[in-house]
Amino acid sequence: MNRELLLCIPFAGLLLCIAVLPLVKGEWWEKNQPLAVGFWSLLFIVPFAVLYGSGMALETVLECLIGDYLTFIVLLFGLFCVSGNIAMEGDLAGSPRVNVGLLLLGTLLSSWIGTTGASMLMVRPVIKMNSWRKRKSHIMVFFIFLVSNIGGCLTPIGDPPLLMGFMRGVPFFWSLHLLPMLLFNAAVLLFVFYWLDRRAYRKDIAEGCKPDISKPGTEVKILGLHNLVFLVMIVAAVILSGTLPGMEAFQTAEGHVRGIPVYGEVTLTFPALIEIVIILLAAFLSFKTTGQEVRRKNHFTWGAIKEVAVLFVGIFITMQPALMLLKANGASLGITEPWQMFWATGALSSFLDNTPTYLVFLTTAGSLGFSQGLATTLGTVPVVILEAVSCGAVFMGANTYIGNAPNFMVKAISDENGIRMPSFFGYILWSLAFLVPVFVLDMLVFFL
Repeated sequence: MNRELLLCIPFAGLLLCIAVLPLVKGEWWEKNQPLAVGFWSLLFIVPFAVLYGSGMALETVLECLIGDYLTFIVLLFGLFCVSGNIAMEGDLAGSPRVNVGLLLLGTLLSSWIGTTGASMLMVRPVIKMNSWRKRKSHIMVFFIFLVSNIGGCLTPIGDPPLLMGFMRGVPFFWSLHLLPMLLFNAAVLLFVFYWLDRRAYRKDIAEGCKPDISKPGTEVKILGLHNLVFLVMIVAAVILSGTLPGMEAFQTAEGHVRGIPVYGEVTLTFPALIEIVIILLAAFLSFKTTGQEVRRKNHFTWGAIKEVAVLFVGIFITMQPALMLLKANGASLGITEPWQMFWATGALSSFLDNTPTYLVFLTTAGSLGFSQGLATTLGTVPVVILEAVSCGAVFMGANTYIGNAPNFMVKAISDENGIRMPSFFGYILWSLAFLVPVFVLDMLVFFL
């Protein structure tokens, strides 16, 4: 136990670097992120190899990179490319009412094209329509709250934890049970956002800020609209990755998913390979069929996806000891009530990958011996507990920049476009001030 805790130090060190170095050594951090990631990754891998053997260390790292990181980054890359080839232009300027409408639209889209898909599709139009504003960082913070996280709770497409539940026997449309929680949270947060944005908007107007529009009106034109076909391709690839492993054609006689052996027990499964090929094909076709002018209008660069790719490979590698501890001890934590499941799943999902965290507590719930509820491959789980685990994993990924991949993507794109986003700790203060009170209400209304 003590050894596993010590092996968590590199993960904590990397998180501290992400939080502190942009504030104290910003220029150095921008140039040397790969070095920092490599340092902390090796600081985990080498001691792990000494304690458990080089074979075990190699298998653990490869399982992490091939089983989790590869499909994760390919999905982000595909959505980043396709959404970057869709541009919105027109005379619609960012105002409190317009911004509430944009955030609501993004929130509703998240469950059907994924939180990453909705975030990448909506982030540039929101930034562009508010480019004339001086005070706009709060817009992107609430964008992360709603579009990049909370909105993805209604289907397995919305967020990876729900896809994992679907693969373990939770019906595809079961997540619609979470609609009351989504509507409640969206209503509260959009109400708060409207008054915050209204105050900032009036200050901007008073200081002489004016929208840069050529003529009055609200005409909006969408360029590269054919890329929605490629977006559907990516969504289909994600659905296939969740359904193909359960088909007999993709299973061995022992019930394992067929694939290409890599090392030890590590396998690049055929469903994952199919998903990767479809997503990369969609990204390729998107670039081949869309003119460069659309990307220029979007101020498209590769900076954001590069930063996410580098930082998250380190996060995925160094968080392995924390996940091992959680898997080994999750069932002995004494967490049995819905409100406990909600907070435990959510608190850990704020800093760890929310997909394995969801699986740990879903497995824990299935092992508690309930006789009534939803039958899954992990056991019978009462509906209210499944709701609590699902909401905790999806909603509380919004608590930090690293809680969910789209969070960091939105931050990086906002930074690229000159929006001064809160620091790592500054963002946590925003979530403590506005999200945590909403989650307390969730607990009181839905999980007690």
